[in-house]
Amino acid sequence: MDPQLIDLPWLAEPPHDFRQRVRSLSASNLDRHKLARSLAGCRLSGNQLHTLGTTIAKIATDEADVTRLGVLSNGTADLLLPAVTVSALRHGVLLQTIGTAFDQVAPEALNPNSAMNQARCHFVLLAVDHRGLPFTPTPGDADRARATVDSALRYIDSIRHGLRSASGCTVVAQTAPQVANSLFGSLERNVPGTLQWLIDHYNYELRVRVGNSSDLLLDTAALAESVGLRQWHDPVQWTLGKFPFSHAMVPLYADWVGRLVAAARGKSRKCLVLDLDNTLWGGVIGDDGLAGIVLGNGSPAGEAYLNIQQTAIALRERGIVLAVSSKNDDHVARSAFRSHPEMLLKEEHIAVFQANWQDKASNLKAIAETLNIGIDALVLLDDNPAERAQVREALPEVAAPELPNDAAFYAETLLAAGYFEAIGFTAEDQSRADQYQANTARAELLGAASDLESYLRALEMQAICSPFDRVGRSRITQLINKTNQFNLTTHRYTESEVEAFETSASGLTLQVRLIDRFGDNGIVAVVICVEQNFDWLIDTWLMSCRVLNRTLEQATLNYIVSSAKRAGVRALIGEYLKTERNSMVKDHYARLGFSPIAVDDDRSQWRLDIASYLAAPVPMAIVETAPGTENKRALA
Repeated sequence: MDPQLIDLPWLAEPPHDFRQRVRSLSASNLDRHKLARSLAGCRLSGNQLHTLGTTIAKIATDEADVTRLGVLSNGTADLLLPAVTVSALRHGVLLQTIGTAFDQVAPEALNPNSAMNQARCHFVLLAVDHRGLPFTPTPGDADRARATVDSALRYIDSIRHGLRSASGCTVVAQTAPQVANSLFGSLERNVPGTLQWLIDHYNYELRVRVGNSSDLLLDTAALAESVGLRQWHDPVQWTLGKFPFSHAMVPLYADWVGRLVAAARGKSRKCLVLDLDNTLWGGVIGDDGLAGIVLGNGSPAGEAYLNIQQTAIALRERGIVLAVSSKNDDHVARSAFRSHPEMLLKEEHIAVFQANWQDKASNLKAIAETLNIGIDALVLLDDNPAERAQVREALPEVAAPELPNDAAFYAETLLAAGYFEAIGFTAEDQSRADQYQANTARAELLGAASDLESYLRALEMQAICSPFDRVGRSRITQLINKTNQFNLTTHRYTESEVEAFETSASGLTLQVRLIDRFGDNGIVAVVICVEQNFDWLIDTWLMSCRVLNRTLEQATLNYIVSSAKRAGVRALIGEYLKTERNSMVKDHYARLGFSPIAVDDDRSQWRLDIASYLAAPVPMAIVETAPGTENKRALA
């Protein structure tokens, strides 16, 4: 990583009246959350992070939709808390942080009545480095070295278990940064029992253990090595104040924590929107012509633009949707994709291609609408500072990273900004870009159909219904935390909480995968029913907007009722809790034949009698699968 990236140069400079704007946040008004997020999105110093973070913390106490993050560390974490609060808001999460005195990790984690456990945090960051682990170097003694690593892992496992069992939180365990100094030089990591050997083996095992659990991993070791271990560690600050790393690293470390929590809350970006001229190639294709643009091997500039395209393709392969927004004539812009021999990106990689003379903000809105995703899911990569400024002003929800003058650093800067942070990677993630592009083929079929019913029949749909399982757990958690529009209650749950529903012996959990003639849409609906006397309360019912108007909600209800009958349930109780973004499902239960129990503007409750329900016909097959198996049973 370029050392300059420590200061988060992809962020815009703060306004000249920063302090005045922070003071204005204390006033009660509807725009303070938006203003706070816009300030959090700036490139702030340590003092500015502290000032804004303490103010946001006061706001968070008045908000219902707040995420609580506890921090346990063997070092002093006081300076981190405001910075993490700001960084989380930068990535879309209003955070309340809870800290403790330094080096109180075990007492706070293992005592069910401790302040940390009683705070009922959604997440607890276990910020422990090598000085907080039971490491005693024994160079050359392989057996004792292995025992030392095992002891450290057992210690961390006990801490994780204590926190989860006492508070139900998701633990964020961090790897231990390596040390810069060695006793054996280049041989150090090959000698069992040296400190570097112990840290290496501990980190490897920790990554495996956390990866096989519902906890999260913060790879602090990778972060420290990317900036340089001698820059990361500050012996003076450790001896004076037990600060675990250099104060200069606080903004970057806090951003890594903030983006990870945001990813766990479903806030990672989904779509990279690419400018063309001087972003994907050098020069202006409308002026320089196809032969005049700079792209390809043989020149430093041409190879820099190839690197940008390679990065975009790599992001697409891990599930990020690609789009184009360029001020250009459409046929001219597409000519590079179709005819330039060095062009790596092709039209088939691009889900939405907007080349026209409209302003960027309008094109970005059109891209989001076409893909049926939120504006806040977009990242714009554009070399033009004026275009970036216009987008930030008109659409502050869009991430528009500042870029350096040299295109060789574009890809590095984009990835360093952490917009596409992931907490898991599934086969469904891998195919997501293709899923969005398959929607184009579905739209063409709709245009050729004579009516909606014939269109739906022509799709040849199958709804695959299964209870929650380990395979789908990560995707289910993603949907629970990022779905806003078709979401009846907008309850948010961590992966640990999803796992608890999964293993519950009562109620119902349901994941619905929709397959049609154009491909697998993935898991598109999630339902959680909680047993309440002889009824089921529908705690969660959400659906991806990508599959709206396909009668999937009716098919889902048919399956829920079928399951309820088998369980001897008397009635379904549905709730609608109003948010700023879910008005589209206000009448959901009424449309499905539920009877009102209580209805007002912000909340309504509905009842459906199981015995009298008649399953409505739907233009799809409903197939039931058992968890962890390929056994299928057609229900309709």
